[in-house]
Amino acid sequence: MLKSIQATLVLASVLAGVVVSPDIASAAQQPPAAIRAGAAAVDITPTQFPLNMPGGFSANLAQSAHDPFHARALVLSDGKTTLAMVVVDSLGASPEVLDEAKAIAAKKTGLGTDHMLICSTHTHSGPPSNTKEGSPPAVAYRQVLVDGLAESIVQAHAALQPASVGAASHPLPDEVFNRRWFLKPGKMPPNPFGKLDIVKMNPPRGPDFLDRPAGPTDPDITVLSVQDARRKPLALFANYSLHYVGAAPRGQLSADYFGEFSRLMPSRLRAGDDFVSMMSNGTSGDINNIPFTTTRPPREPFEQIQIVARKAADTAWFAHRKIESHRSDAKLGMLQREVVLKYRRPSEEDVAAAREVLAVKDKDAIERLPRLAQNYARQVVRAAEREEDSLTVIVQAIRIGDLAVCAIPFETFVEIGLELKDRSPFPQTMVIGLANGRYGYLPTPEQHRLGGYETWLGTNQVQKDTSVILVDHLVEMLTELNDGQSKK
Repeated sequence: MLKSIQATLVLASVLAGVVVSPDIASAAQQPPAAIRAGAAAVDITPTQFPLNMPGGFSANLAQSAHDPFHARALVLSDGKTTLAMVVVDSLGASPEVLDEAKAIAAKKTGLGTDHMLICSTHTHSGPPSNTKEGSPPAVAYRQVLVDGLAESIVQAHAALQPASVGAASHPLPDEVFNRRWFLKPGKMPPNPFGKLDIVKMNPPRGPDFLDRPAGPTDPDITVLSVQDARRKPLALFANYSLHYVGAAPRGQLSADYFGEFSRLMPSRLRAGDDFVSMMSNGTSGDINNIPFTTTRPPREPFEQIQIVARKAADTAWFAHRKIESHRSDAKLGMLQREVVLKYRRPSEEDVAAAREVLAVKDKDAIERLPRLAQNYARQVVRAAEREEDSLTVIVQAIRIGDLAVCAIPFETFVEIGLELKDRSPFPQTMVIGLANGRYGYLPTPEQHRLGGYETWLGTNQVQKDTSVILVDHLVEMLTELNDGQSKK
């Protein structure tokens, strides 16, 4: 039958003056490429203690884990493109750690490392992830992390099966707050450099202090849903532009609301034991869970994490209900670019002032310095003594049908995510921060002008127009993935 169809096509083409080969005629009869998907969750909970939780300026030792940590992977393939998306419960794994894990996974699966996205959740109650030298528990955990990340990709790749995908979003505005504020006149304290910023991160509460927030929020939880051939839930990849919640039990590690969300989602979707859910961190560099104009009742340790996770799981369920159809013929694509950025350099005046601050030894004199003055003086000196002039980072863009995914290796300001969503040629766009590394905060040029914690030299390392450079690259990449079509 197929041969007769091919012959008919060839004859018709000859009569029309166009020659069509049997191979082309055969290709015309092929159905669109079918999606296959696999998902896996690998336990990477530390077992050796004590471990320092590195999410602050002082030592914060953990003696145990309150809840489990995981590397959760989703692998998708359409026969032409195969890609992996991984979420790891970590403050921010370094590019070196992630490159090691990717190399292991590539060797075992044949999947290119440039088709692997690994993002950190940014839990502040997580273990150290990048320690090659130090305490035995910390060094041992680095290997646990590398092996677990690689194994999550390997297992997800081995589990590939016929699947379909769909995406949608739903807002959860009441748990995201811009943490940068304009204050009332005369209320701005000096920053660590002895100067006055225009805005302050995490300001004092109350009408005597607060004027207005310095930026917007992104309320949407976006979900990528994956179903198996029987239309049963296989995986859910979610994204929310909210920093960690915090307030885990003292002295205990916690995966924060990201881990609790993943625990709850199977019950929301009535999924089976093989279902894998994951929550990635969006553009939350200037967003947290503190309602600055109101006061919450006291919470038990871990309680606020549970509250946010439950509301996020409910919102993801509502988003899931909005998906009109799951498609098994969704087109996949992934691009990766290396972008060279210049390091910021302090002026000679800044370096001289920093050395003066570091020269202060008297305890009482140190206490009279601005808060964190010596911490940031050390950052200024290190920046001045850095031998390298530039830093190479990678950004990634992914197409999954009508969903676009952007990956940025910074704690990215929410305005950047909103701009990418606005300029994206795709109907739905997810922007992931802390992806493939962690290089500090990424403010916009306007937010740099306002100053504040996230713009200080030390928390921010790269040239002040970096957000413009990266957004332009990502928009170009999205346009290419959209078959060259930009947003009209």
